[in-house]
Amino acid sequence: MQNLNNTLKYFTLFIIGGITYYFMEIFYRGYSHFSMIIVGGICFILIGAINEFSHKEISLLLQMIISVLIIDTIELVSGIIINKILLLNVWDYSNLRFNLLGQISLRSSIAWFFLSLLAIYMDDLLRRAIFHEQIPKYKFF
Repeated sequence: MQNLNNTLKYFTLFIIGGITYYFMEIFYRGYSHFSMIIVGGICFILIGAINEFSHKEISLLLQMIISVLIIDTIELVSGIIINKILLLNVWDYSNLRFNLLGQISLRSSIAWFFLSLLAIYMDDLLRRAIFHEQIPKYKFF
């Protein structure tokens, strides 16, 4: 029963995180691609997992730094698959300075750093509202 509850929890967080990211992209860029639901959902689950699987209280600043590393890794791997192998051209950062293969860039990493705070809070609030989990005590440093 616990495995079913965990599966349901992660599926719910995946869908909410993915759809939220999809619509954030539409709001920001004017368009998105269905693959961004998958990429956004994976990132959202992994950002939430930082707190869930940490053995001690972790600061928001460190969570945000880890979130950027997670997002950049997922964005690079999915970008190579989606944009380079499948040739879907969903995004391309080649025109930005400090990019890697046109799939991640310093500018987007800085944006992810600040947006990750929203994802951390949203994950905690959803876990409280839907799954009745405790909201962690926040400390910035």
